[in-house]
Amino acid sequence: MNEWKKWPIKIIEKKDFPKGLKKISDCPEKLYYRGNWSDEIFENTLAIVGSRAMTRYGKEIISKFMPELIVQKITIISGFMYGVDSEAHRDCLDLGGKTIAVLGSGLNELYPSQNDKLYSEILEKNGLIISEYEPDFKATIWSFPQRNRIVSALSTIGVLIVEAGLKSGSLITAKLALKQKKRMFAVPGQIGSKTAEGTNWLIQSGGAKMATSVNDILGNSIHCPDQQNLFKDYSNLSDLEKQIVEVLENEEVTIDELCMKIRSPVSEISTTISMMLMRDLIVQENDKIYLS
Repeated sequence: MNEWKKWPIKIIEKKDFPKGLKKISDCPEKLYYRGNWSDEIFENTLAIVGSRAMTRYGKEIISKFMPELIVQKITIISGFMYGVDSEAHRDCLDLGGKTIAVLGSGLNELYPSQNDKLYSEILEKNGLIISEYEPDFKATIWSFPQRNRIVSALSTIGVLIVEAGLKSGSLITAKLALKQKKRMFAVPGQIGSKTAEGTNWLIQSGGAKMATSVNDILGNSIHCPDQQNLFKDYSNLSDLEKQIVEVLENEEVTIDELCMKIRSPVSEISTTISMMLMRDLIVQENDKIYLS
């Protein structure tokens, strides 16, 4: 516990901030930080924010986007909260990427407490943790929205909103990002889902570009020669496996629902599902089957 306290807290003055942060009207005069402050970590950055009540869909989106972002050597910036923020930090680190966490508390005040291990891991893997608040400052309701202006200001590519309700902190970040003239991207969600109301509204209102892939964020010029090695191989499937994948691309289902959709013997479907689970092509959770 609290391994992160081994790292010293340092201070950096406004004159040495990245250009994007220095340009905002309410720029802090100094920042406290632990970890790797370098020009390189700020060169190519994308802020990823979203709901604290992240759904499985949000988790899958982050898992889908992150490998390509890391191949492009993009630093991921987020706010260290539970839900989408923490998932973005963790996925980035798991794939060998660099991440920056902007806290809504002082650097000695761990919040949320379950992120103790994540705090240390960010530092161990040459990431950066920053705050504008004094080291022992405890988080308040206003300090989280306030820190969002730093999250968006540090992004060079833009801000990606994965999931957000209509009254969420993520929409505060969106408003700040638009004020800072940052590019805004939002992942569309299911109609009727509370965590999709904000993202769908941003897209519908023209405040954000719809992002269904990394290509929507980075444009058509990206080239990832090693990218295929980061994704599951669905190229050598049997006909029945292809049918199962086609169903799961549109929705998660129970085995009974799958049998109703695919007209094959139940025993054959069950055996095929077992083999696909062993090959990590699909996952089963709460009686439902999903693409891995």
